[in-house]
Amino acid sequence: QVQVVESGGGLVQPGGSLRLSCVTSGSGFRIYDMGWYRQAPGKQRELVAAITSSGIRNYADSAKGRSTISRDNAKNTVYLQMNSLKPEDTAVYYCNAARLEYKYDYWGQGTQVTVSS
Repeated sequence: QVQVVESGGGLVQPGGSLRLSCVTSGSGFRIYDMGWYRQAPGKQRELVAAITSSGIRNYADSAKGRSTISRDNAKNTVYLQMNSLKPEDTAVYYCNAARLEYKYDYWGQGTQVTVSS
């Protein structure tokens, strides 16, 4: 079973920045399409940003211009740099590692991001 572990969440003031990290176990990281999702209380989980195994990036409209997703295949790690954070960014952020044609779909436990003064 592949483990997915997020880190880097916390409390930040509006306008601040955070960098989330996500590490996967095993040797398959470079073939995974990686995504960051978030879920706020009472809301559905939504995509924030994704990066395919070939490096193609995709962002939700709410994240464009404020967030950057990147990956380091040598470290089995995907990052989400978030800037100009807003209170509405408050949520649990989840990392997903997937390669659906092989039925790989793994989720982490999430990391809390709270944006508040």
